[in-house]
Amino acid sequence: MASDTRVTDNPWQALRRHTQARIALGRSGVSLPTSRQLAFQLAHAQARDAVHLELDVPALAAREPGCIGLHSAAATRAIYLQRPDLGRRLDEPSRQRLAQCDQGMDLALVACDGLSALAIERHAAPFLAALRERLALEAWTVSPLVIVQQGRVAVGDEVGELLQARAVLVLIGERPGLSSPDSLGLYLTWAPKVGLLDDSRNCISNVRPEGMPYAQAAYRLHYLLSQAFARQLSGVGLKDETVEQEGVVLQRNFLLAE
Repeated sequence: MASDTRVTDNPWQALRRHTQARIALGRSGVSLPTSRQLAFQLAHAQARDAVHLELDVPALAAREPGCIGLHSAAATRAIYLQRPDLGRRLDEPSRQRLAQCDQGMDLALVACDGLSALAIERHAAPFLAALRERLALEAWTVSPLVIVQQGRVAVGDEVGELLQARAVLVLIGERPGLSSPDSLGLYLTWAPKVGLLDDSRNCISNVRPEGMPYAQAAYRLHYLLSQAFARQLSGVGLKDETVEQEGVVLQRNFLLAE
């Protein structure tokens, strides 16, 4: 096309196949090509939409039978975005509901919309399926999925404490980027209780087919969970010692093992 001849390619063009980052976009005169500018505006709009999107709880509940629906102390999405502290605690009806649930399991599973409900809607169920395949081979006791609307990572501490779980796993939508509006984050905490800081958690981020595949994330999470129970800790004292080759997790890194 005539318009294509007016675009000057960037010499780094070949590197684009290795990353979704916006590099080697070329130029038209002193400006970005129109197609690249429009793609940027679309990505920015998708990121903004992901932040404001409400979680479709019935759709997720249909894929997770027996799940428990709760709500944080942030009554609306607007309040949630303005008051992070309210997203870290449950409202009173949610606390009362958890008090009536079974308690004392090994692992409490919590899903929060976070800053991208889209990530939870797309990736929570397939990741949990991959994780449960691994947990089913061992004698883990696991809670039903607890869905917390307008929740942040720390709300999992209160859920885990009320359920008297030995550990809690929080699945949450991460802050959208211009190449990933649906990135899922995983946060594992040993001995959850209200008031813990982020150094008490282990994080696995960017779980999605275009980032870390579900099976790989489940492998890493299972390793961290096993080590958390063996050492009775999580966070900065617990390192991910798995290794990988060409994106496939193989085994523990024996050079780092105790």
